[in-house]
Order: sequence, then structure tokens, then C-alpha cells
Amino acid sequence: MANFAERIKELRLARGMSQDALGKVVGVKKFSISGYENGKNFPEVPGLMGLADYFGVSTDYLLGRTDNPEVNR
Repeated sequence: MANFAERIKELRLARGMSQDALGKVVGVKKFSISGYENGKNFPEVPGLMGLADYFGVSTDYLLGRTDNPEVNR
């Protein structure tokens, strides 16, 4: 299974977005997105939820706990 850093980068690139553009969408700086993708830091819970909502995936998928991106509601 992929880890958080790999998932964020994969999802961002699939949308053809720069780190700066994704940062603007979720309200963080490019530096933060770079840190996420390099595995050096992680978002706080509201940021994690914002990323999951933006990409339409579950937080478990982002965190690498499942390979199923579906959100169970």
C-alpha cells in the first residue's frame, strides 16, 4: 500500500496541479505540500479532511490504511 506522501503526490499530479496550486486550494503554503510529499510533515486533522474532501477520497485512503479510495458514508 502507498503511504500518505505517495498518495498526496499521486492525487495532485493526476489533477495536473502544482504544489502551489494545491496549497492554495486547501489553505496551506507550497512548503507544506512539499513537506507532505516528502514525508517530512503531515497536516493537522482539518487539513487532512480538506485534502480528502478536495480529492473525493477517504482519510483512510490518504493515510495508506486502505487501497480503496471510496468514502463510506
